[in-house]
Amino acid sequence: MTGKRKSASAGKAPARSAAAKKTSASKRPPASPFKRRLRKALKWSGITGLVLALLGALSLVILYRAIEIPNPNADFQTETTYVYYADGKSEVGKFATQNRNSIPFSEMPDSIKAAVVAAEDRSFWTNKGIDPKGILRAAFSNAQGNDQQGASTITQQYVKILYLSQERSYKRKVREAIVSLKLHRQQSKEQILEGYLNTIYFGRGAYGIDAAARAYFAVPAKKLSVRQSAVLASVINNPTQFDPANGKANRDALKNRYAWILNGMAKTGEIDAVTAEKAGRKLPKFPKVKADTTYGGQKGHALALIRSELVRLGFNEQEINGGGLRVTTTLTKKAMDAAASGVAEARPQGVKGLHIAAASVEPGTGALRGFYGGQDYLESQINWAVSGGQPGSTFKAFALAAGIKAGFSLKDTFDGDSPFEFQPGVKPVRNLGGGDGRDYGRVNLITAAEQSINTAFVDLTMALPDGPKDVLKAAKAMGIPGSGPQSLNNLYKSPGLQPNPGIALGSATVSPINMANGYATIANGGVRADLHVIDKVVDRNGETQYQHKVTDKRVLDEDVNSDVSYALERVITGPGGSGFRAKGLGREAGGKTGTATNSKDQVSSSWFIGFTPQLSTAVMMVRGDGDDSVEEVLPGTYYGGTYPTLMWTSIMRQALEGEPYESLPEPANTDGDAPTDGHEFVPPPPKETKKPKPPKETKKPEQPSQEPTTEAPPTSEAPTEEPTDEPTDDPSSTPTDTATPLLRQEWSPSAWRRGRP
Repeated sequence: MTGKRKSASAGKAPARSAAAKKTSASKRPPASPFKRRLRKALKWSGITGLVLALLGALSLVILYRAIEIPNPNADFQTETTYVYYADGKSEVGKFATQNRNSIPFSEMPDSIKAAVVAAEDRSFWTNKGIDPKGILRAAFSNAQGNDQQGASTITQQYVKILYLSQERSYKRKVREAIVSLKLHRQQSKEQILEGYLNTIYFGRGAYGIDAAARAYFAVPAKKLSVRQSAVLASVINNPTQFDPANGKANRDALKNRYAWILNGMAKTGEIDAVTAEKAGRKLPKFPKVKADTTYGGQKGHALALIRSELVRLGFNEQEINGGGLRVTTTLTKKAMDAAASGVAEARPQGVKGLHIAAASVEPGTGALRGFYGGQDYLESQINWAVSGGQPGSTFKAFALAAGIKAGFSLKDTFDGDSPFEFQPGVKPVRNLGGGDGRDYGRVNLITAAEQSINTAFVDLTMALPDGPKDVLKAAKAMGIPGSGPQSLNNLYKSPGLQPNPGIALGSATVSPINMANGYATIANGGVRADLHVIDKVVDRNGETQYQHKVTDKRVLDEDVNSDVSYALERVITGPGGSGFRAKGLGREAGGKTGTATNSKDQVSSSWFIGFTPQLSTAVMMVRGDGDDSVEEVLPGTYYGGTYPTLMWTSIMRQALEGEPYESLPEPANTDGDAPTDGHEFVPPPPKETKKPKPPKETKKPEQPSQEPTTEAPPTSEAPTEEPTDEPTDDPSSTPTDTATPLLRQEWSPSAWRRGRP
């Protein structure tokens, strides 16, 4: 009985519980419309997401089956990039992809295999051709605004190079990923790495590891050391940036990446930590490797400059060397030949370590038409037309422009006495001429320009509303880049260009190309055109990938510019003008001489920059590393008015041969509201007129002798004496107009040098 009762009781309990639940549920309030909509949205979102995921997976399956591994690019090794002069027909040179020597995997040292994996794809041995984690990591890093990161595996890079194209599109990326997955299934990791190392570009025109080993270290790939392997693995990422031959900044960048790769090799167990630490202390030695003869002479400098510009415009190294591009530059063969021939004709001979640079820019377009980069490219890869030096007094043109723009006139006067004192503790500025320098008294801007008077231009600078800042602003507006770190490529920066009181004296580093473009603004009536070297780039399919558009801007009023132009014209034509030798051109021209000194107060650079309406050319002469003394090797003839002016004249004569003669503008003699007082022109008092003296009583002439006389009859056309001193841009020894008759004679640099120091 007891057992039955328990059983009945146990059976009823669940019934009561269910009833209670039903009652409880019936008392709940119905769900709100918002919650019902939310649940419905979540439900359909989940269904939609599932459908999309299934469709995506199905699409990948379809694409995987549809996309086959294509045949390797049959023309890969023959797609040379050609570089042309401005006519689009004459060839400057080419960037070829032929420098390749494929070697088997067994000949590749383990060090290069490990280094490349550490540098480019540390998951290479385990991934399936693509790296989803790497893709996500790169996407998040790029989205956060960090440095752009790539996510391509070694397999993907190999596929892109050998099987696909350099097209920038999502379609190509999808094909790349699918072909990489298929290639991973069809080839071993060793085969893929072998193909990659025989295909990838390492810089210096070298495709494949064997060519790279010879290009950088003059050894075959099988003899590469761990340190050499780490260097070659480093340059794959950016062959231009990490090539130590491109300058100190590039070498420093290489060293950082080199150490990172060695550390990666240690982390993966390929080398031990001690070896990595020891190897990372310094880079291996880079032997002098004989460059390809196709880069001989100035051609190598031209091709190196064009390559650098293509990279700046967004073309990568493999597009340049193997993309079959057709590059039309702004260079003309006539101007390039004129630069080389003009320098050779008038340069000083037999001076060791002397570097000459020249550059010609077309006013109105900013096109670099010709340049001379220095010695043969095979001897030195430094292009001094790009590297530059201190322009010295040639920078006074920008102070002159700033002054006239601010309201001063050519008649206004400035302090020409030496030295010019600032406040205590600041080194005073002096004129040349020995001791504290030559005193000139008050001089107007024309005289200051003609005779290159330092103190007058410093006085002008300090009289401007914003002082040196106004000179800096004028220089930038007229085409001179702002300051930047010192390097061998100063085409888009001017290291050391700061608004200091002596800015007009040119102590910053500026390239001759940029100085020529700055003066081209004056030649173009005060309208600056942006400098450019590449006009057009067409890909191998005939599609235009880049087309330059001339961008110009008026930076000086026409009247202001006319006065600046006139003052610079007087440097050549005026009495005592330091650039008088440029009269040998036989055309109207303006220009400015200049020298700069090093820390030992020795002249270390010498310039002449001048222009006609059609062309602006700068010539620079430096020595050693660009800061060595020039006056030591050219005593008495190191000024801008000597060799640089002679070279400029020879270059311009050849470059402008056959061109029409054009005139420079007359001075406008603007006279605005001067920003400061005390500079007005004060005419000298009139001279007192002397009363004529009564005529002296003349004696009765004696009877002439019948003997013949040897004395010449008096004449008003007696010849003047030739000047014996060497005209320079040193105001203490400026030439007088007695030099003018000489300049009307046929000009010859060899004749000028005969008998001279």
